[in-house]
Amino acid sequence: MRTRPGSEAEMALPAATRAGAVGLCCRIAASASAPPPASPAAGGRRRRGERELPFALAERGMVVGGHRGMGMNAVGAPPGARVGAARERENTLLSLGRAAAHAAVAFVEFDVQVTKDGCPIIFHDDFILTQGADAVYERRVTDLLLEEFLSYGPQKESRKVSKPLLRRTGDGRVLNWSTEEDDSLCTLQEVFECVSPRVGFNIELKFDDNIIYHSKDLYCALQAILQVVFHNARDRPVFFSSFHPDATRMARELQSLYPVCML
Repeated sequence: MRTRPGSEAEMALPAATRAGAVGLCCRIAASASAPPPASPAAGGRRRRGERELPFALAERGMVVGGHRGMGMNAVGAPPGARVGAARERENTLLSLGRAAAHAAVAFVEFDVQVTKDGCPIIFHDDFILTQGADAVYERRVTDLLLEEFLSYGPQKESRKVSKPLLRRTGDGRVLNWSTEEDDSLCTLQEVFECVSPRVGFNIELKFDDNIIYHSKDLYCALQAILQVVFHNARDRPVFFSSFHPDATRMARELQSLYPVCML
């Protein structure tokens, strides 16, 4: 299935915003290969209106990003492990917001899936686990309705019942997914609304490597994600990434505003 760049989703974006987004993405791409700008001390001048780059990019020629926010959670990591349990849960507004608050961070990365009722949400794993009365229950994230997905973990409203969150380790054990500070699960819309517009977004399009997706299913999921991006990105730098070849190709065919990277 091929869809021209001028699709309905893309055309919904105002012309001025489209032009601004294209310009921002061009500057992001150029900054990755351009030499560091001359500092004022070295006699270099910054043009009026030119955005000051984060110090990591300006001084070291590199871009710093926050992976899943402040970093991924290694559930059950032994004491002294190189990657220990993080202070905050990954892929939450708390984690993304704290990463964005660092002056060196130019963008944050997070994983987006789409619920059964068509809402883009932030979660890395293909399955979500909880503890029942006498067993562990496992559900595929994309088989959940939005309300079901948000019922796992801490709740924004105290009157709502919270389902405990568990996580499977690399060796197959199922452990409590505990962090020093917790936060509720969230949607892509909330990330755009709550995370500082100063930072860019690396939106990873998350699909299960063990599933062969029909083109129409990929199309519906990507259109749901693109609608949220087009209506909320404004001047924020955005690019997409994915390990899924077909999703990467289709994301590029559906729009021409934002770069798409194959991981």
